Amino acid sequence: MAKAEVNKGKLIVIGGSSGSLQVIMYILARLPNDYPIPVLLIIHRAYSVDSMLLDLLAMKSNITVREVEEKDKIVPSCVYLAPADYHVLIEKDETFTLDYSEKVNYSRPSIDVSFISAAGVYGNHLTGILLSGANEDGAEGLKEIKERGGHSIIQNPDEAVVAYMPLQATYKSRIDEVLDTEGIARYLISLIPD
Repeated sequence: MAKAEVNKGKLIVIGGSSGSLQVIMYILARLPNDYPIPVLLIIHRAYSVDSMLLDLLAMKSNITVREVEEKDKIVPSCVYLAPADYHVLIEKDETFTLDYSEKVNYSRPSIDVSFISAAGVYGNHLTGILLSGANEDGAEGLKEIKERGGHSIIQNPDEAVVAYMPLQATYKSRIDEVLDTEGIARYLISLIPD
């Protein structure tokens, strides 16, 4: 796959819900340990499995995986996991803010909230990826990423365990790419600068 033609490599945001965990683990296992672009994961999950998920992702990833904490500075070669029951916002100084406001699309963390916040800071230097899930959270956020010049990707609905979430994104805006799991991993690797 050719290198990405435009710079989408300052931050990658990935959102998913039901059926997305296996995809995320596959992707993380394929990124090299010096992968330079920070990745923010927003995954719908129950609060009770919070620490187990972080440990599981860390075991599968070649890159450091850590849970987002208030005022963390976004740094390269790190995967950030949105904590259960908090929205994750990104400030102009590229730090995180945690928010406990109302649920959006029945979700906290909300993919839409994080995607929209990231789009406002990173614009055309952002890649947004929406995976399998059972509600429309993320569709509006992916539209915002696209409108601000970022790159929008959905998991191929034919491959997704639950196709509803990526399909909703196609109804909101024109998606740049529809990729299977292997294609997503290859795309992310293509963002590594020469």
